[in-house]
Amino acid sequence: MDRQRIDKWLWHARVLRTRTDATQFVNAGHVRRNGRRVGGAGDPVAIGDVLTLALNRSVRVIQVEGFAERRGDAAAARRLYREPSAAESKSPP
Repeated sequence: MDRQRIDKWLWHARVLRTRTDATQFVNAGHVRRNGRRVGGAGDPVAIGDVLTLALNRSVRVIQVEGFAERRGDAAAARRLYREPSAAESKSPP
């Protein structure tokens, strides 16, 4: 598997509680993939994609590191992504 629907991936990674929430979140325009707004819940994500998520009162940036066939526990979900450090996120002057 080299790609997965973004709503399914967000649910597997436990970013959102239900797949329905993930679908609505994406369709509402709260997700960017590699700096561009995601068109819909069916859009694919690939390993290495950087997702910017506008959650409640914060912005979260995560990089896709893997996929899952099923939604696992929190430890399994944590292996699906990494959060780039502030030093990695900053652009050179």
